[in-house]
Amino acid sequence: MTSTTTLPAPFETLTCVIEDGLATLTLNRPEQLNTFTARMRDELIAAFDLTDADDAVRAVIVTGAGRAFCAGADLSSAGDTFDYAKRQDARREASRAGDVYRDGGGQVTLRMFRSLKPVIGAINGAAVGIGATMQLPMDVRLASTQARFGFVFARRGITPEAASSWFLPRLVGMQTALEWCISGRVFGAQEALERGLVRSVHEPEDLLPAARSLAHEMTRHSAPVSVAMTRQLLWRMAGAEHPMAAHRLDSRAIQSRGQAQDVREGVGAFLEKREPQWPDRVSHDLPGFFDWSNEPPFA
Repeated sequence: MTSTTTLPAPFETLTCVIEDGLATLTLNRPEQLNTFTARMRDELIAAFDLTDADDAVRAVIVTGAGRAFCAGADLSSAGDTFDYAKRQDARREASRAGDVYRDGGGQVTLRMFRSLKPVIGAINGAAVGIGATMQLPMDVRLASTQARFGFVFARRGITPEAASSWFLPRLVGMQTALEWCISGRVFGAQEALERGLVRSVHEPEDLLPAARSLAHEMTRHSAPVSVAMTRQLLWRMAGAEHPMAAHRLDSRAIQSRGQAQDVREGVGAFLEKREPQWPDRVSHDLPGFFDWSNEPPFA
């Protein structure tokens, strides 16, 4: 029997349910097609803080309620939506960051980037603007046949955000990234699959079961601390200038892991042909040679 927990945080724009080692974050403004707001930004960041701190969570799945994943920014302010100088919350943030506004999507994607648990996107419907760029730091994306994607910023008179100029070319290559972002056209799940944006396409009713199956496959037999460190090593070294940077970090990582309780359990379980019972915990056993939650200063 598995237990189900709904986190008690006062979320208004999303739900977070933990079941069988998986946290499912559901963007939950279905009447507004899960459009992105400052409140959603704050709640997504808080949700990843919670999943990182909870050793019962092995992976995080992100999806949307209703017929959309996230149809972009909430445009209720019409032409002033992206005029951050007119927004009180943006002015406060800019004053703390050297008079330069930090875009909300980037704050979310950088928090996902620092996640200590694998992140899987179950893209159930329309995913445009921030709904498209929000997915980029997820480790794997699965799409419904009904999903639609669009990096529509140029068609709104703005530019890509959410650190997508870093993430998108690394996922799909520069040629595709430029084509999608400059044209701003909306495209379907099959093109997203062919260009490498998503791993697989599923019928709507099969999407979440497939995401859960993959999450279990990725984490069931692996040590949680090793998973957390591996995720961070691969993502952070994606932008390194020379493989020596990876060699330095890899060397310290495998040295620290070689002295941990997990490695004795992992080798013992392999030799004894049984499932390992990992003693180390992400919440307090990450090695101290690297600041795994580090984020460079913005200003």
